[in-house]
Amino acid sequence: MRFVIQRVTHGSVTVEGNVVGSIGQGLVVLVGVGQGDTESIALRMVEKMLGLRIFSDQAGKMNLSVVDIAGELLMISQFTLYADCRKGRRPSFIAAGEPAIAQSLFRFCIERVSASGLKTASGIFAADMQVSLNNDGPVTIVLDSDELGL
Repeated sequence: MRFVIQRVTHGSVTVEGNVVGSIGQGLVVLVGVGQGDTESIALRMVEKMLGLRIFSDQAGKMNLSVVDIAGELLMISQFTLYADCRKGRRPSFIAAGEPAIAQSLFRFCIERVSASGLKTASGIFAADMQVSLNNDGPVTIVLDSDELGL
């Protein structure tokens, strides 16, 4: 599982001209589900993300988590995080999870984030989405379950 986490001052996602999710200060999280991912992996990824200390404290040091600041989260499914560009010019997405499993795990991630008590919005799985955000910092963190040993 891969998360691309962006610290933002605000973010929104639009589908067919309609805003389907928007947040203020917090995180926009692109979520990629890979082959072999499970709810156990998803839970540990969500816990890691919620605990990342990437917001500034009063001294200006990145010392606070999204939970600490009562931030908001916008979750966006994105299978292209599993693009394999090693051969040719057309990316292969063979490492991406099967759509039904990916959708289930994406919903699981949203449920777990919502259970933290933070405002949670999301895009629509497999929709053509336009994501707008103001990256704060900029701060962008990539979490990969394989690299974390999950």
